[in-house]
Amino acid sequence: MFTNSKSCTSNLLGLIILGMLNLSTCTGQADTNQTFNGDRVAQARHLVGEQLAQDLKTKGLKPGAAIFIRAFKSEQQLEVWIQDSLNFRLFRTYPICRVPGLLGPKRKEGDLQVPEGLYWIEVFNPKSSYHLSMGINYPNASDRILSDPKKPGGEIYIHGNCVSVGCLPITDEKIRELYLLAADARDAGQQQIPVHIFPCRMTSENRQNLLAANQPELLPFWDNLTEAYDFFERKQILPAYTIEPGTGNYVLTQ
Repeated sequence: MFTNSKSCTSNLLGLIILGMLNLSTCTGQADTNQTFNGDRVAQARHLVGEQLAQDLKTKGLKPGAAIFIRAFKSEQQLEVWIQDSLNFRLFRTYPICRVPGLLGPKRKEGDLQVPEGLYWIEVFNPKSSYHLSMGINYPNASDRILSDPKKPGGEIYIHGNCVSVGCLPITDEKIRELYLLAADARDAGQQQIPVHIFPCRMTSENRQNLLAANQPELLPFWDNLTEAYDFFERKQILPAYTIEPGTGNYVLTQ
């Protein structure tokens, strides 16, 4: 965010006594709201767009290329992968500044859980209460089978700020970059931006030591998610999948 730089240093005491000085006019930088008229995307482009484009170029990646987002709740990390030819390459890892709830999927409105599963971005909100935000398609077809049938919850976002009751906040500074990457990919033709959310990095060690120790009754669900995790880890391409009626399982089709 812009901050006003006030450098009025001469004869302040006399002017204030005379009531002749309006301090709000003594700024070394234009006011953000006036400059961008509340357009936070334009503001983000101004603040980070040039450096973001340079960072992409340095890594041999193109602006507007397809992106893929992975989030890991235990590690509090959100990865951004960018497609280079057929495969995806890791571009950024952002810290998630707060993850409410426990390891395990979201199953009911108000449970404060961050969802776990395979999603995509379905809404962009440039006027979010949390600076900029992107909503995922929770509840998806799997969640509608496995969650509370009447009140599964909803409105799960990746957003700015650092508060959460079930979302993934990455601060205003970081959401500017991620929002631009996603918006540019959308504008270049990526119809669905996938977002895979896991309880942790689904290594064999984590499954044995972390997940089994927390909620062993969820191991079948987590084993199912591991199939998608392992597929991407091996190939750096996105798995195609369907959702099995009745069970809600993700079934890989490639």
